[in-house]
Amino acid sequence: MMKQIQWFPGHMFKSLRQIREKIKLMDIVLILLDARLPKSSMNPELLQIIKNKPTLILFNKMDLSDESILIDWMAYYEDLGFATLKIDAQSGKNVSKIHDAAQKVLIEKIERNREKGLKDRPLRTMILGIPNVGKSTLINQLSKSSATKTGNTPGVTKAQQWIKLGNDFELLDTPGVLWPKFEDPNVGYHLAITGAIKDKILPEDDVVQFALKFLQKFYPNRLKERYGISIDLDYVEMLDTIGRQRGALLKGAEIDYQRVYSIILTDIRNKQLGGLSFDRL
Repeated sequence: MMKQIQWFPGHMFKSLRQIREKIKLMDIVLILLDARLPKSSMNPELLQIIKNKPTLILFNKMDLSDESILIDWMAYYEDLGFATLKIDAQSGKNVSKIHDAAQKVLIEKIERNREKGLKDRPLRTMILGIPNVGKSTLINQLSKSSATKTGNTPGVTKAQQWIKLGNDFELLDTPGVLWPKFEDPNVGYHLAITGAIKDKILPEDDVVQFALKFLQKFYPNRLKERYGISIDLDYVEMLDTIGRQRGALLKGAEIDYQRVYSIILTDIRNKQLGGLSFDRL
């Protein structure tokens, strides 16, 4: 079994410090999760930092997830008091709904400001999430690829550089943040399977073995449909079958296992086995 992974480059310490310092400037915080990994892609450190700050959780890559499982996770976070929205930053699906969802969270504050005679202004926000969860893609969608650094926002230190996203948001960007170590080994595997952490962090053989066992348990028909393999095969037999089927062979007709690993992980990440959800309630 996998040992605890230590994964916390120096810039991530700096990022957490910046988040703590800037959180008070935000009207609302957007937390971006991988819809396939609603638990594994949630950094518990962030929940400690944001505390009572108005928050909207965005479940990105919705089309890569198992919709029925995703709905359960959205209900789970809503029960904890968070507003939620499923999106796909790559295609832009539901991205246009983010501003209205954020305004709904802030409706009482907005109405109080209007009663005071204050004009509506862009919402100040930061998008928080682990690396490779799709932050840059979402920012490009929100800005329609025309994000511009604004000048000095009133009430904000001159050193602050904000990015104007259309007329709706002013964004203070932050790097992605993982946590110091994964207490639950499954979290590391889930992040590795979906490509959230570099493939070299964990042995690829271990990651693929975990993935195939997971698919055998929760999505056996997908395995059969994609690779024509029986669910009662052992790990090596599955690799050999997929390798021969896909022509992943070395000289002498030996299986090229590295190519088989790549085939399986690429298929999972590109939805060739359908929408998958790795975190379960």
